[in-house]
Amino acid sequence: MIIFRDTGGGAADEATQADALREAMIGELRQLNAIRSDQVADAFRTVPRHLFAPGELLERAYAANSSVVTKRDEHGAAISAVSAAHIQATMLEQARLEPGMRVLEIGSGGYNAALIAELVGETGEVTTVDIDPDVVERARDCLAVAGYDRVNVVLADAGGGVPEFAPYDRVIVTVGAWDIPPAWSDQLAEGGRMVVPLRMRGLTRSVAFERDGGHLVSRAYHLCGFVPMQGAGAHAERLVALEGDKVSLWVDGDHPVDADRLRDGLHGARVERWSGVEIGGFEPLDDLDLWLATAVDDFALLTATNDVIDSGLVAASARRGAKTIVAGKTFAYRAAARPVDSERTRFEFGVVAHGPQAEALAEEYVALIRTWDREHRGGPGARIAVYTAATPDDDLPRGRVIDKNQTRVVISWPG
Repeated sequence: MIIFRDTGGGAADEATQADALREAMIGELRQLNAIRSDQVADAFRTVPRHLFAPGELLERAYAANSSVVTKRDEHGAAISAVSAAHIQATMLEQARLEPGMRVLEIGSGGYNAALIAELVGETGEVTTVDIDPDVVERARDCLAVAGYDRVNVVLADAGGGVPEFAPYDRVIVTVGAWDIPPAWSDQLAEGGRMVVPLRMRGLTRSVAFERDGGHLVSRAYHLCGFVPMQGAGAHAERLVALEGDKVSLWVDGDHPVDADRLRDGLHGARVERWSGVEIGGFEPLDDLDLWLATAVDDFALLTATNDVIDSGLVAASARRGAKTIVAGKTFAYRAAARPVDSERTRFEFGVVAHGPQAEALAEEYVALIRTWDREHRGGPGARIAVYTAATPDDDLPRGRVIDKNQTRVVISWPG
């Protein structure tokens, strides 16, 4: 049964408030360039998002940049959520849905499946699958209440897709995926498109893939964040503790990291270097992060607690996962950008390094920032290609190769 919090008015007042908040959300999503087409705007206008966020205030249900957590694990970590509307809109635009299409959604919440159902219309077919019985029951319940019980809601490990309704013109993945199971590609129709939040070296991007011969190639990608996939597709990052639970490196991959040596480096020499590369306005930084992650062999994310940051041991950028290069006993990470004008409208990129080779590694990091600025800033971005795990090195294009269990991902940077 769906239960909503009492907002102090009757059903008519709630409906009026929901309509107003929905229009405000759509306006904000257009300003963010998440919604770019009238078709996607109409889908958001039609589907009542609050029906999929039981127990939440209407204002939060219709917040453009906030997800609504619907289930947590025993440690309090989110394992299911109604994703933030701006991410959903971005992925729907990436998918390029049309009436009559058959669509598989990996990861159920209900709301996104309803949006997809609006976009493919009565002649299309939507299947949504999740491994969690509670999530499936909730999605089925919410879809029925909202009038979308024509959506196929399936309980299964999504690593195998849903073959009984295949093939699909579109596969849209709404959980964080470390790998791309073969079933997703196998069940994709000829000329189809897959949109997946793919984690690469600790960074997640929503990538729109299409087939190119026997592999997948990216057509567009955007920064995003999702709860991680469960079941056979689950894959945790390694946590390397440098200062108890106060300073840590998160490593996505199997390259060796010597925690003891890095712990010594943390308390060793510390230097700062500034790049001369400036940024202003609302220019996104996600391509710089992806470029850095693909330009070096040993890449990680540095995190630290507020008390350690306040002590001055590490820089404030570690609050959100500073992009880090590791080399032996030394590591370097991007500092919080510093203002370079009195109006604080322009900022300069800098680097902090710890350890015996701090000077050299800081200079290397600064050189990488300058290379990105000179050769890739404002360019076409990365090309992300996905090959089967059995593909020999000689058959791969040049670029950073990221080996996963079932695929080999190659990231290259056209000029």
